[in-house]
Amino acid sequence: MPAGKLVIGGASGFWGEAPHATAQLLRFPGLEFLVYDYLAEITMSIMARARMKDAALGYATDFVSDAMAGNLSAIAENGVKVLSNAGGVNPRSCAQALCKIIEERGLDLKVAVVEGDDLTARAAEFSDRREMFDGEAFPDASRIASINAYLGAFPVAAALDAGADIVVTGRCADSALVLSACIHRFGWTAQDFDRLAAGSLAGHLLECGPQSTGGNFTDWEQSGDIAEIGYPVALIGPDGDFDITKPADTSGIVSRASVGEQLLYEIGDPQAYILPDVICDFASVTLEQAGPDRISVSGAKGRPPTGRLKVSATFMDGYRAGFVFQFNGRDARKKARAFVEAGLKRARSRLGALGAPDYSETAIELFGGRPDGTGNEEISVKAAVRHADARAVGLFLKEITGCALATPPGLHFFTGAGRPKPSPVVRLFSFLIEAGAVPVSVSLDDTDIGYTDTSPALRDDATPERPSADTPSNGGDLVTCRLEELAWARSGDKGNDANIGVMARRDAYLPWIWRSLTEALIAETFSPFLDGSVERFLLPGIHGMNVVMHNALGGGGVASLRNDAQGKAFAQTLLALPIEIPAALVDHAASGGR
Repeated sequence: MPAGKLVIGGASGFWGEAPHATAQLLRFPGLEFLVYDYLAEITMSIMARARMKDAALGYATDFVSDAMAGNLSAIAENGVKVLSNAGGVNPRSCAQALCKIIEERGLDLKVAVVEGDDLTARAAEFSDRREMFDGEAFPDASRIASINAYLGAFPVAAALDAGADIVVTGRCADSALVLSACIHRFGWTAQDFDRLAAGSLAGHLLECGPQSTGGNFTDWEQSGDIAEIGYPVALIGPDGDFDITKPADTSGIVSRASVGEQLLYEIGDPQAYILPDVICDFASVTLEQAGPDRISVSGAKGRPPTGRLKVSATFMDGYRAGFVFQFNGRDARKKARAFVEAGLKRARSRLGALGAPDYSETAIELFGGRPDGTGNEEISVKAAVRHADARAVGLFLKEITGCALATPPGLHFFTGAGRPKPSPVVRLFSFLIEAGAVPVSVSLDDTDIGYTDTSPALRDDATPERPSADTPSNGGDLVTCRLEELAWARSGDKGNDANIGVMARRDAYLPWIWRSLTEALIAETFSPFLDGSVERFLLPGIHGMNVVMHNALGGGGVASLRNDAQGKAFAQTLLALPIEIPAALVDHAASGGR
């Protein structure tokens, strides 16, 4: 292991992550830290509802029972420190559950808790706030499920400085856990902006687990047996430059492409990636293959933070439910639509008779439908509704099921689980708050360490000069290729916005990709989904670009009735688009040229 390098493993990317990552990463030579990211906005609302039912809940219980319980002895023996936001809306209860197991095992591990992010009790003081993206008014306090500020890395670093072996937090920036380990180890200060940006980028590349090592990867076949995929490890130097790799004897791949896709994942504006501790500029980041399954990352730039924290509130906004069915045979799509419309007609008729309002939203989505040459086709149909009253949603479920014997022929579906049930619609409301208005506390083994948070001054950010795309050279005769032949791509969400990151397979392809993937073409391609504008951002360091489509996810998360409410499939749609490029470039690539 290179001298002076900080070795951190990313063991979890969401609540529900496979539990075997901890044991796998503990085998990595020289491992010093394990980080676990569990939280998303919807996760916070689920945890808030759990805490309402039981005051001892509201955290990621499987962090304690699965990730930690079977590995605590090895963690203690190897001196590995653990950082996790598994605390959700109840970090103290999470820590108490963990301490109970530690005590039962007779281990000497100190547990710290970082609190202060939970602002739910202060809902009334935010009544005049407007949603930072769409300007909507703050919801009635009675509908609020959770309100949490995104904390930064310095409180976690303070817990480590105080001697913590395990730090449990509530809501913090996803990348803050890795950054806190860097601050603790290297003594980085709040003014080391380039280093803070680099540590944040390392955190971004670890926070989604195996998505840096061949998961969710365009060239997924190169990842091998994904059941054995390796989880990512960062080896970080005191100057902020770092390598990404994975444990030996695991499947997956660590390449410029696999790491580049994750770098682009859900970053929005790559020159204004705003975090509590720093504003990151990733436009000039470079990725170099440093050996088998090893990528060197450098070039991140940082500038002072805004002095404000993002706050995510979740609130109840009615109920929703849906069914997925299959139809086959002649005109399967027409049959499916007729079946769903019959169920809707019956349900609406009953609502009218009861004097109840209509559904606030309905969705019919059809998938598949390629004939097999005989005229037979098989498709899936998803039908869903939203209503303020759960009983109205249940009525739709009952009526569409009741159409099963009146259906056109070819209806079939997986049975045994019974009808779906109405579930709450949880919407996201985001706003900003001055960092100084969020008191943060840090305790170690239930004793307050007296942490003093020095909030940065308020400032408005000025985005640096934008890089310009190279003008495509006169390349002679043009040919048309699928984008996938020329680039890798990955898509995801930020609230109701969709992100698609695109990285050219060869440097010379990027000007032609940029030339073809205009805002107008992207808007036309995704017009059935898009209700806002399209922005493009260039990342010349990795020969990539990021596309942001505003208001493209029908509300996003569980607020959306769409099958793909997070835009995960959007990259596949983009990769199928035709791109014009000089034939000579394609021929050169085929012969092995760069």
